Amino acid sequence: MSVSWWVWAALMLAVAAMLAVDLFLHRDNHVIGFREAALWSGVWIAAGLLFGVILWAWQGGDVAGTYYAGYLIEKALSIDNVFVFALIFTYFAVPPAFQHKVLFWGVIGALVFRLVFIFVGAELLETFFWTAYLFGAFLIWTGWKMAFRHGEQTPPDRNPVVRLVRRVIPTDPAYHGDRFFTRIDGKRVATLLFVVLIAVEATDLIFAVDSVAAILAITTSTFIVWTANAFAILGLRSLYFCLAGLLRRFVHLHYGLAVLLAFAGVKLILSETPVGKLPIPVTLGVIVVTIAVSIVWSLRSTRGATPDGDTPGDSAPAADPAASAAR
Repeated sequence: MSVSWWVWAALMLAVAAMLAVDLFLHRDNHVIGFREAALWSGVWIAAGLLFGVILWAWQGGDVAGTYYAGYLIEKALSIDNVFVFALIFTYFAVPPAFQHKVLFWGVIGALVFRLVFIFVGAELLETFFWTAYLFGAFLIWTGWKMAFRHGEQTPPDRNPVVRLVRRVIPTDPAYHGDRFFTRIDGKRVATLLFVVLIAVEATDLIFAVDSVAAILAITTSTFIVWTANAFAILGLRSLYFCLAGLLRRFVHLHYGLAVLLAFAGVKLILSETPVGKLPIPVTLGVIVVTIAVSIVWSLRSTRGATPDGDTPGDSAPAADPAASAAR
């Protein structure tokens, strides 16, 4: 699918405008409640679905179906991002009023990183056919890892990128309002909120490799891959505030995501064999059914759970976020 430069420019301006509106409405750093988050989630999802309708009218059903398949995969994988963001915010005891700002700038970084990954990945697949086998094997391995090693978590402050930033940039281990940098004794230093932002960016960088490779298994059109990523990521902040209290109920979702990653890997490998690319309706069907089954399975398994995700009678004490942040 060939797209003119002015279409790319118009899309970039539209994304920038949506981000500007979001930043303006949350300039007061207020705590985002479920109702506001649900409303904004609806807005972002509607925007993503509407763009697919525009593609349908402009380029036809096959292109629109490809976009929707990529959008659904990215949206599903973004739920796993939310799990990790919740871990980071709890570990560093980030005040609720500042979480939106971290996620906002995290989204901007994610859009830039993924744009680079998309162009590099698409070029590799178009130039060297054997990279499809490498990407496919990587996705299958990632799916296996997600299914059987999902509970293994590395403390955010042990992330190599976070440790490097703390070593290179003078950092004060405290929050100073919503500022990423401040001055102490006349010296400019990074705040703990900046460290949290780096942790979020570093985490999303890892997720970006998986999600971009998964969508490239569907199409190598950079325009489709990036728009599917962009519209899914734009709603990531609202999705976090919607699902923050329900995350522990999605106990089996990682199995569904693992199946999707493995499916994308197999699909990518088959695209370079006589079998060829699987039809888009088949791809969409597998994605929708897998997500639906894993969510329903999770909700049925945790029926009767408390808002924190514990079954009645569980009395294990919750970890103290402040203590965690001090480690």
